[in-house]
Amino acid sequence: MFLAIREMRHSKARYSLIMVIMLLVSFLVLFVTGLARGLAYANISALKNMPANYFAVQSDADHTFRRSQLTDTELAAARSVAGEANATPLGVQTSTITAAGAEVKADITFFAIDMTGMLAPEVTEGAGFTNEVQGSAVADSKLEQSGVTIGSTIRDQASGMSWTVTGFVKDSSYSHTPVVYINQLDWQAMKQGTVQGGGGSGNANAPYNVIALDVTAAQAAQIADQQQSIEVITQKQAIASVPGYSAEQNSLLMMIVFLFVIAAVVLAVFFYVITIQKTSQFGILKAMGTKMSYLAWSVVGQVMLLSVASLVLGILLTLGMNMGLPDSMPFELDGQTMAMTSLLFIGMSLLGSLISVARVAKVDALEAIGRTGA
Repeated sequence: MFLAIREMRHSKARYSLIMVIMLLVSFLVLFVTGLARGLAYANISALKNMPANYFAVQSDADHTFRRSQLTDTELAAARSVAGEANATPLGVQTSTITAAGAEVKADITFFAIDMTGMLAPEVTEGAGFTNEVQGSAVADSKLEQSGVTIGSTIRDQASGMSWTVTGFVKDSSYSHTPVVYINQLDWQAMKQGTVQGGGGSGNANAPYNVIALDVTAAQAAQIADQQQSIEVITQKQAIASVPGYSAEQNSLLMMIVFLFVIAAVVLAVFFYVITIQKTSQFGILKAMGTKMSYLAWSVVGQVMLLSVASLVLGILLTLGMNMGLPDSMPFELDGQTMAMTSLLFIGMSLLGSLISVARVAKVDALEAIGRTGA
């Protein structure tokens, strides 16, 4: 390490340029990773923040909520195993709303839930409502950016029903659309085609899309076994089945993988060229009796120091950039993701340095000294 530090101090300009390149590469990797995580969270935050760990869906729905249709029969069967508090119905409907008194037209997803059950959202602004009150809704705070405020009346273009927004919740999106929470009364009216005040709500209950479950793995298997018409999936499977989620994440993951590969190749080439330029010096050191392990540690130590230093600056630059990003741009980079990305970056840098180590190992002392003398 002594030799590595002395060389870096002697050739400040050369190693400063390498460090700038490593800084830009690490910043690009961290920033793209944060965007990928942010897009993922903006897509499925409503599901990710749910306390349910399993979901019962129709067996032929291909794990997709909106394709599933369940009735009170399946709900009663699920509750007989999980208990009434741990099995609650969920209705999912994508639609377009307008707001009275404002030029607002937004795509949203209705979540019909039991407002006293485990899926009831935590209202951060305004107030919630009860299961007995029709015509009230709680919406994701992203609708505020569209001009919707507490007290605004939003209208569903498909059914013609209207709701008064009583409160807002944070981080509640489904398939990149804000979630609007309504109760089961309004869900029944919507599905039976009756507008509020239109008279009657029909005799049969409208089907639900999903049954959210907070159960053990054994209970989930028991529920699936006793009802052949349903399939019980994990929260992870439900998230992966959100329309567009897997394709979006796979594309971004491929970009990140290529960034890591490009970073390793670029750094490996830079250090390999520098190692070739120092062939005679390594030969002289070998002739003086310097151990190969010392020379290898010198090369790896240089890469380690430059990687860690550039990574620290890259993290600071990424966090600073995040503070200046607009709220509309999804970006999420938690400590765990940052640590994993940093370790992978350092690992790829060290892996690239092994090419230089292999080159040093092949240096013949007499040949290098003869080349210097010539």
